[in-house]
Amino acid sequence: MSRAPLLPVADALTRVLQSAREPLPQEHVPLAQCRGRTLAQDVSALRTQPPFPASAMDGYAVRAADIANTPATLNVIGESAAGRRFQGKLQEGEAVRIFTGAPVPEGADTILIQENTTSDGELVTALEPETLGRYVRRAGLDFSTGDVLLKKGQRLGPAELALAAAMNHPALPVTRRPRVALLATGDELVRPGEEIGPDQIVASNTFAVRAYAENAGADVIDLGIAGDNFSAIEAAIRAARAHGADVLVTLGGASVGDHDLVQTALAREGMELGFWRIAMRPGKPLMHGQIGDMRILGLPGNPVSAIVCGLLFLVPLVRALSGDPLAGEDRTEVAVLAGDLPENDSRQDYLRARITGTKDGHPLVESFSRQDSSMLRILSEAQCLIVREANAPAAKAGDMCRMLRV
Repeated sequence: MSRAPLLPVADALTRVLQSAREPLPQEHVPLAQCRGRTLAQDVSALRTQPPFPASAMDGYAVRAADIANTPATLNVIGESAAGRRFQGKLQEGEAVRIFTGAPVPEGADTILIQENTTSDGELVTALEPETLGRYVRRAGLDFSTGDVLLKKGQRLGPAELALAAAMNHPALPVTRRPRVALLATGDELVRPGEEIGPDQIVASNTFAVRAYAENAGADVIDLGIAGDNFSAIEAAIRAARAHGADVLVTLGGASVGDHDLVQTALAREGMELGFWRIAMRPGKPLMHGQIGDMRILGLPGNPVSAIVCGLLFLVPLVRALSGDPLAGEDRTEVAVLAGDLPENDSRQDYLRARITGTKDGHPLVESFSRQDSSMLRILSEAQCLIVREANAPAAKAGDMCRMLRV
């Protein structure tokens, strides 16, 4: 195995994202299935909203001139409700009972709210004057036909879905979800709930990495657990390709021990190695490569290492394949240290930490004293990772730092 210098984290991320220079193909998907998807094209409004002048309040549609001097009594000539407009035209001295969202009748220019009236059914008395146009939502107040309101690369959340529906789109052009295949490796692993041998442990990494991938927008293919033999690992790699995986994520077996077979198995299946071993802690043995159009991410076997690498590299890769133009953006935040930290060595460090409060408008973060990469309990209690640059000098409580939420 090559012992080239460890690759810096930033360079590793750049190379991972370069493997996703072009997003995946687009497809039209029913609006109800678009949550979390990424738009493949700009989307413009197919209608004007509101399509007519509408009332913003319950009350009476009137002419402002008729209630300039109060009290002023008007004849109530009808009613306008949402979905059922008043069909006539308002004349001088007249009012129409109106409800929120209802079309404002022709001839009316103002809404007199019901709190400022007295009424006996056929007559209404305005107790206070109202300014011209008050409580009238003009046609097109929100948007007009042809307005581009949703942009290519935008991720669709609840507000965007509501907007698309209001724009009258029953389906949207979105990037196909990346297909991410997950393969855990190792004779020592069993699934949760299965019989556990005396020298075995429960496979846990898959569940966290799967959650990160799905939250980022991927469809996940679980290839299960392959034992420490070439035939099992190579069969799983071929299964990933048969499933049309865009990314194969291996968990464990990527180091250099006698039982770490993954890199060799991938090479035997045609992988072109991009890089292996990066200057970070936890997660040094991260591997990246490609077999045809299937990208490979080989994550370490230690649970915290696998999860941190999934957050740092798999999530941006999935977002890039989904067409997100901000996939590689810096997601760290400025924070303040709650305690002292020693100087760092040549690897960029990601310290599990808790947020204990705020200081000067920034989160106050405290590193856990134990940082072993096998300890899931501490990771589950952590709210963030303190990012320590390679060769960073010692830091004092109160110093500024960078943190990444987990």
